[in-house]
Amino acid sequence: MAPHMDRPGYWGHLTSTIDWCEENYVVSFYIAEFWNTVSNLIMILPPIYGAIQTFRDGLEFRYVCSFLGLSVVGVGSWCFHMTLQYKMQLMDELPMIYSTCVFVYCLYECFKQQNKIGFIPIALLLFFSVSVTLVYLHWKEPVFHQVMYGTLVACLVIRSIYIVTWVYPWLRPLCYTSLGIFMLGFFFWNMDNFYCGVLRNARHNLPPVVGAVTQFHAWWHILTGLGSYLHILLSLQIRTTYLKHRPKVKFLCGVWPTLHIEPVPQKTS
Repeated sequence: MAPHMDRPGYWGHLTSTIDWCEENYVVSFYIAEFWNTVSNLIMILPPIYGAIQTFRDGLEFRYVCSFLGLSVVGVGSWCFHMTLQYKMQLMDELPMIYSTCVFVYCLYECFKQQNKIGFIPIALLLFFSVSVTLVYLHWKEPVFHQVMYGTLVACLVIRSIYIVTWVYPWLRPLCYTSLGIFMLGFFFWNMDNFYCGVLRNARHNLPPVVGAVTQFHAWWHILTGLGSYLHILLSLQIRTTYLKHRPKVKFLCGVWPTLHIEPVPQKTS
């Protein structure tokens, strides 16, 4: 999307290679894209809770990294949309690659011995991450980043569907819910890109609160944040089931899904 400056703001002239459909500095002088910024809270706070819960349960550190990686993406995206500065854009886009590499490692190493480190997958994913980073720093083409990120997501989808089809079919609801929510977010992302002019015109004729609902890139954050979080729960449930734990999904405050490890009942003589 071509960069534009709707109103002057605290962070000055934008330097990012992308500017999204939300009008700049309309809600706040200090936040370039208000709704695209605050919508990242769903990618910041719940994964932090998930990382703490995973650590408390004594589960493998790779899953703590998964939750924290998603939270780092949320922080980077917050900074990017708040400032529309190129350095902050990199803080958003590159962690998307790194965190998804962690997701890929967890899912493709889920049927290995406990605490066993797969050095070959780590080396391959590290090489991929470094290569994408070096290319993207020299070739500032957002489509390149999007294709590389999409490739990693495709690896996750293929592996997830294989597992819930042939290994743990009772996990299909969680798998397809995660995938469906993520794809819905991708749909909103495309709508925001292709119909920006229509959406902007509609906002001018709607009350501010109603117009906020048309911020489809913010919906992309919300839905993909939730979809990614559910994917981590799926990956963690696959792993803990394989390790003979007793994983159980519970809902925090009756709303937000979390994974708890039930204690194994002691055998009585």
